Amino acid sequence: MSELRVKKRDVGAVALLGRNGHPQIETPTGGNLSVATAASDPGFNPLDLLYSSLAACLVLSARIAASRMGVLDRFQAVEAKVTGEKSDGEPARILRFDMRLVITGNFDEETKQAIVHEAERICTVSNTLRGEAEFRLDIA
Repeated sequence: MSELRVKKRDVGAVALLGRNGHPQIETPTGGNLSVATAASDPGFNPLDLLYSSLAACLVLSARIAASRMGVLDRFQAVEAKVTGEKSDGEPARILRFDMRLVITGNFDEETKQAIVHEAERICTVSNTLRGEAEFRLDIA
């Protein structure tokens, strides 16, 4: 039996905000992003980034699921739309995530359902959001 090799990636983010301007985010691998702060600003605000992380994780996990199920050859594409409901009051938080996956390929409904449910089980982001991750905050 072959050994599963998982290549580790440096992960994380550093956000920097000066007296003026927008927050700037950088990843250890060199990714850069300016964060939108006004409702009319184009781009990603912090909630968009949260929804984007979940959507990206779900589509990647759906492709992994199709591969594990041996049906990747019939897989054409997957699209995830993620939105949610934000609380009106304090503490500010997301009360509900609404996720919709559209899988295209030569699949019957039962196979599509199996891919979607397996994708949600595989997805690190959805597993984390459902769980009770520990938060540690250091002040320097």
